[in-house]
Amino acid sequence: MPADFELVFVWNQARPEGKAIIILLVLFSIFAWSVMASKAMQMRRARRLNRLFDQEFRAQKGLMDIFDRKIQVHGCPLYAVYEMGCGELQRGVERAKDKRGEEGGKVSLRSIEHVKRALERAVSLESLRLESGLILLALAVSGAPFLGLLGTVWGVMSTFAEVAKAGNAQLTTMAPGVAAALVTTVAGLLVAIPSMFGYNWLVHHLRVLTVDMDNFAHELASKMEIDYLDDV
Repeated sequence: MPADFELVFVWNQARPEGKAIIILLVLFSIFAWSVMASKAMQMRRARRLNRLFDQEFRAQKGLMDIFDRKIQVHGCPLYAVYEMGCGELQRGVERAKDKRGEEGGKVSLRSIEHVKRALERAVSLESLRLESGLILLALAVSGAPFLGLLGTVWGVMSTFAEVAKAGNAQLTTMAPGVAAALVTTVAGLLVAIPSMFGYNWLVHHLRVLTVDMDNFAHELASKMEIDYLDDV
């Protein structure tokens, strides 16, 4: 019997609860693949924009030149960190001018500490933004095999119950029901295995992006401290 006819035969032999679990697993698979595709494109775009922004940041003469130009770069984690840090620094400079009436553009150590906390907050927010949606993959990895196992156990139990009622324990009587029950485990594994590989791949790249943001935040804080901290 060809493979496609085998699947049709097994589907026809499956009990309603088994079919419901298979349909649920198919929906899980659709969501999982959608998340993997969207997050992969998001992280690929983030890496490309980070690389371009880093080149522009190294080429600028003043630390806040890019910020003063009011450029909007959506989807770039490094720019989001830079923008929040520069915004907090600018507010510190304006507070210093209002307090001292000076035009030197220097800030106090307290303002620098505020900037550092703003950078840390920006890194956390960007990490959460990149991480959003991965919970669906984690659920698919951990939950799909158990849903498949539930369908298998349920189907085997129903098959043996019917065999016991009929009083006929021949293999030809039991095999269709057992095969239909086992297909739910196969469906669960087909959902969980790609989700596991996709989840691990995305988590690895998320960690790389988070480390890049941390390193950039520390470098930016050091440059701000050197250029803007009032030593008096």
